[in-house]
Amino acid sequence: MKRYILIIIVLLPAFQANAQKERKHIREGNAWFETGLKDTTKLDTVSFGKAEVAYRRALELKPDDRLWQFNLADALYKQKKADEAAKEFENIAEKVPIPVDKSKAFYNMGNSYLVQKKLDESIATYKKALRLTPDDPETKYNLAYAMKMKKEEEKKQKDKDKDKDKDKDKDKDKDKDKDKNKDQNKDQDKQKQNQDQNKDKQKEQQQQKEQPNKISKQNAEQLLQALENDEKRTQEKVKKVQALKAEKRNVDKNW
Repeated sequence: MKRYILIIIVLLPAFQANAQKERKHIREGNAWFETGLKDTTKLDTVSFGKAEVAYRRALELKPDDRLWQFNLADALYKQKKADEAAKEFENIAEKVPIPVDKSKAFYNMGNSYLVQKKLDESIATYKKALRLTPDDPETKYNLAYAMKMKKEEEKKQKDKDKDKDKDKDKDKDKDKDKDKNKDQNKDQDKQKQNQDQNKDKQKEQQQQKEQPNKISKQNAEQLLQALENDEKRTQEKVKKVQALKAEKRNVDKNW
């Protein structure tokens, strides 16, 4: 934040030296910007928004003025339009020839990425700033802070991954238990089925023992017919014997 205030104070003389048409917009933008900085307990987006409008009007008259672009990007950042601010600072960093100003642009761009929690981008941008101004303490501090946040995010992600792996292992164990229970139930069903089959066999064998002489209707009729045939043959034999005896008696009488 101090960096932004210093930029505006340093650049004011340059703004006032420009043409008469541009001065009005620049003075108006600076006034609104300073108004927005007065109350440090809250974010005065209204004042910074009016400053943004004034700086854009000035840039319409002089589009290539890097100093005004700096203040516009700063006004966007103050309104929490971090993504737009990062683009403006990147545009400045690509075009300004002076290493110190380029480093400031990278520094502010890094801050814009940091507030969006784009840690990889902020770290890379702070490193670009330090290559131009290696001894800048604010850039070093912000780089260290971004790297610390990065490590914390990675640790949180690892912990989440571990928890997910644990949950997966628990689910696998549950599935294994279910499979075991299914197998056990199948075995029990097979055992019960075998037991029932054995019981049926034993029952059938017992019934056969209890009714050894029970025969079917067809067999009974066949057996009865055979007995009747035997009886007829026996009667015929008896008749023949009686007839022979009668003939013998008659012969004996004639003699």
